[in-house]
Amino acid sequence: MNIKELLNPEEGKKYFMLGNEAAVRGVLESGLNLAATYPGTPSSEIGDILYKIAKDANVYFEFSANEKVAVEVAASAASTGLRTFSFMKHVGVNVAADSLMSSAYIGVEGSFLLLVADDPSTFSSQNEQDTRHFARQSNIPLFEPSNPQEIKDFIHYAYDISEEYDLPVIIRTTTRVSHMRGVVTTGAYDKNQVNYGEFKNERLHVPVPEAARIMHKNLVEKIDKLREVSENSPLNKIIDNGSNVGVITSGGAYNYVIDVIKQNNLNINVLKIGFSHPYPENLVKKFLEDNEEVLVVEEVDPLNEMETLAIVGKYNLSTRVHGKRDGTLSEIFEYNPNIIFDALQKLQSFEDNRKKANDKTEIPLPSRPATLCAGCPHRAAYYSARQAIDSLNLDVESIHPSDIGCYTLGIAPPYNMANYLMSMGASVGTSCGFSKSTDKQPIISFIGDSTFFHAGIPPLINAIHNKTKFTLVILDNRITAMTGGQTNPGIPIDGMGQDAPAISIEKIVEAVGVEFIKVVNPLDVNNMIEVYKDALNYDGVSVIISKYPCNLINKQEIRSRKYTIDVDQDKCIHCNKCISQLACPSINLIDANINIDQSCVKCGVCIDVCPVDAIHKGE
Repeated sequence: MNIKELLNPEEGKKYFMLGNEAAVRGVLESGLNLAATYPGTPSSEIGDILYKIAKDANVYFEFSANEKVAVEVAASAASTGLRTFSFMKHVGVNVAADSLMSSAYIGVEGSFLLLVADDPSTFSSQNEQDTRHFARQSNIPLFEPSNPQEIKDFIHYAYDISEEYDLPVIIRTTTRVSHMRGVVTTGAYDKNQVNYGEFKNERLHVPVPEAARIMHKNLVEKIDKLREVSENSPLNKIIDNGSNVGVITSGGAYNYVIDVIKQNNLNINVLKIGFSHPYPENLVKKFLEDNEEVLVVEEVDPLNEMETLAIVGKYNLSTRVHGKRDGTLSEIFEYNPNIIFDALQKLQSFEDNRKKANDKTEIPLPSRPATLCAGCPHRAAYYSARQAIDSLNLDVESIHPSDIGCYTLGIAPPYNMANYLMSMGASVGTSCGFSKSTDKQPIISFIGDSTFFHAGIPPLINAIHNKTKFTLVILDNRITAMTGGQTNPGIPIDGMGQDAPAISIEKIVEAVGVEFIKVVNPLDVNNMIEVYKDALNYDGVSVIISKYPCNLINKQEIRSRKYTIDVDQDKCIHCNKCISQLACPSINLIDANINIDQSCVKCGVCIDVCPVDAIHKGE
């Protein structure tokens, strides 16, 4: 759909929406005033859309420095009476958790919604973390929609709960729910006319110990009241098919369950839980009493299953409960209909013996590993680093802490420039640890520009203060590239698309006490190699700022390159250095000859790499 159609005020219109598009429509219909985020897949499209329409919707929107800041911006604005929104991927909640936990104690005068997109099977993440743990830990109500229409509708419901109970609320989606498409019927939308709220200091907003004890008591009382709300919520419903076998499910997993039931004509009862924290104990108890055997289907951790088992024990029920804990379902990765059908066949009460359909093709699909784009400046930075390291002729392995971004692909051969990774900003912090625990292994770590602003500055301060020795390469490609090209504090544009001060990475690095600072164009690989050698010989923290724009934002300059990159087959000595060491996807070995295909962006790095000048600019 055209994203401008998300601003259509008409009620009852039907659109084929992405789940993340439905989220935007939902917050707009709910009267959104302010939104803040740090981009992260699978939630990134929400920010991309708000960036383009926030002005027209009269909504303030920003790409914050990190998820913690985003939550602080949204929660504080909600305390002035506004309706606010923050959103992020699951691991972003780790960063935001410190302030998120306190926001539940402090409460909100307006309403505050946090949408978190989990990533079962880790399609774009470093773990399969389950956000529902945070909801239980923080005593924040949580909702799990299963399709785009529900995302939009649940947002209305969640805002009402937030406003009525003076609490932040969480909506948990997953990759498949955020990125699925479905028909969404719009509700009424009146363009927001409110720009500012008012902070009224009528109650304590500071959780010092004495006040925090009272806040915690109030929070527990709110959650107790919400247990009854959850029991009777329209978001939780029983689908009775007249069977003695049932499935308890939530979120995207519900879709697989329904597909299996419909495709195989199964008589299986379903309890769909959309309001999953607080868990609807009495509703689940009734469902258990009505079924001899129940399978709990949920993606990632067995939280609903454990709560269900607790209900069985509490009320001494005879219902047999299956799921992840007894091995009926896997505790890892996302599900699909075949997995659910296999699990149902394991139940003692399941008598349908139809075999599952074989959906495998006779010819296996080829593997398609992720790779850096043709002409990516990171490839040149890695090539140069590998050449500099190899020139040292070390008898020990070099250490390369990396970070979260496109550049994590440096883990692959032939670069092998990522061998330790933890979380956003940790490349710098872990380099501190390696510096203190090793004495002969050279350390070159890598971090992106957006990630540096997000979480790289504090550990760099730590590195200087504690007198460490390593080389940090800040890969400044002038954008937040991996998640789609969002702005960051180093870019002179803010989340509203307006001019904004660009924060200088070089000045920050200098200000914290780094004395060795080099700003280099990574495409100039010969110079880059020499800079690496100087940095490795420096006794302290050396910082190289590899500065060149990502191809995603450099298209106009790329189009201006009217020349071609050609290979002189007569000069080529078939050393294959351009393939085996640079590994640009535009360069291929075909019929024993080096060829450059049409995906080439003419960055010219291969010209410098070729030892016999067989690669050159053409007309």
